[in-house]
Amino acid sequence: MRAVAHLMVNDAFTRLEGLRDGPVWQSMPEEMRGAFSGPVPTDPSPLEAVYTDVATKLYPHAMGNLHPRFWAWYMGSGCLTGALADFLAAIDGSNLGGGNTGANLVDRQVTDWLRQMMGFPEGASGTLVSGGSMANVIGLTTARNVMAGIDLHQESLADAPQRLRFYSSDQVHNCHLKAMNLLGLGGRSLLRVATDHTFRMDVDALRAAIAADRAAGLRPACVIATAGTTNTGAIDPLPEIADLCRDEGLWLHIDGCIGALFAIAPENRHLVAGIERADSLALDLHKGLHAPFDVGCALVRDRRQHRMTFAETAEYLQVARRGLAAAEFLHDYSLETTRGFRALKVWMMLRHHGVDSFGRILDRNIAQARHLTQLIEADPLLALMAPTASTVVCFRHDPGGMDEARLKAHNTEIMLRLQESGVAVISETTIRGRLALRVAICNHRTRDDDLDLLIREVRQIGENPTASPTLRNRSSLRHSRTPTKPHRGKAQVSKGG
Repeated sequence: MRAVAHLMVNDAFTRLEGLRDGPVWQSMPEEMRGAFSGPVPTDPSPLEAVYTDVATKLYPHAMGNLHPRFWAWYMGSGCLTGALADFLAAIDGSNLGGGNTGANLVDRQVTDWLRQMMGFPEGASGTLVSGGSMANVIGLTTARNVMAGIDLHQESLADAPQRLRFYSSDQVHNCHLKAMNLLGLGGRSLLRVATDHTFRMDVDALRAAIAADRAAGLRPACVIATAGTTNTGAIDPLPEIADLCRDEGLWLHIDGCIGALFAIAPENRHLVAGIERADSLALDLHKGLHAPFDVGCALVRDRRQHRMTFAETAEYLQVARRGLAAAEFLHDYSLETTRGFRALKVWMMLRHHGVDSFGRILDRNIAQARHLTQLIEADPLLALMAPTASTVVCFRHDPGGMDEARLKAHNTEIMLRLQESGVAVISETTIRGRLALRVAICNHRTRDDDLDLLIREVRQIGENPTASPTLRNRSSLRHSRTPTKPHRGKAQVSKGG
């Protein structure tokens, strides 16, 4: 076991050091897929053989988000410190549902650090969850219970004096639709408000919707503002929405899974000014901190309301004056009684690299999005499809003479050829009825010359759809004539990491 473990670690370092020279993603051959079907193993196998399958079959066909040219969706590119921490957390083996343990103290310290980073007041609470979607569920559940006007531990929503209404922009992430279903509110309880030309929530339209709902006998309960939309990276006008929620007596929940951590970026923290005024805030630590999956965080301004929403009594779960149970149960702030030691990776990463390093990486990614936008705007065959608000860039190749259906097929083919060749991985979305190629820059390994290469390859495929780029054409990347632009401070997380 010791020998194989050392081999795994050495291979991991080698893999990370060689990321740039390999494909971003590649599909698994059909003949290899057969190894992933069949009966359950009844007899043991040598660990060396099991690990060989991991190294030769799984690793070469990973998602690719660790690679410098992965820009699909928005998920971060990992951190070696965090990966090592996950191993140590598993060896520690603690269940973070409760217990008077060192792990409990680490968890509480991490959520308090995140509270400070977001500017939440002393005494606000936090809980670590699987990711951004669950962090939103925690915040919205608290909002529902506080605003329902009845004790939902004893009664049901059917007993509420008025039907609750939640509000978001028309760019809201679909996890909020799932939340409406999960919370027993139903999809019609979420009113999606129109956005302006920059894809930010229209505050006047929100105000009118609230007034109309009050007149109709509904109870406006919560506004879901977004700090970094998935489609375009737009950030809703947080100070204006916070003012409106204060005046109307509404709960303000902010989905900050993409942009909340801009608050630690020295050059761009102004983009999320007002985020500290939220009643609840969802953070996705895979993104701005590049923590390995999985870990997110929900912060709630009022600790008492947070605990009252989730705490349930049980004779077998009682806080004691002494011994193992002599500590607050962390599961009183979330849905999970069984909770992994997610906090350790965040604790180790923040201590190893410092908050300032992650802030500079965020500044650099925002600068790279602006650099890519300039390249697009300078090219007559490329069209910017939405304003670049933060780290998401939407564009497409438009050679002219194509209707919308042909443009959609043309750009989808460009995206697929980029993916299948291993050159780069980007995604697509539809913005007000028009397809766009979407580049989500959440990657501490990305360099400016990677983005320069992306534009060259898009042009090449767009002008010659029958040609396919190859990795050989990119072997000179390490010696690119376009140097990485200097940036103040040390932004790299770690060598190879």
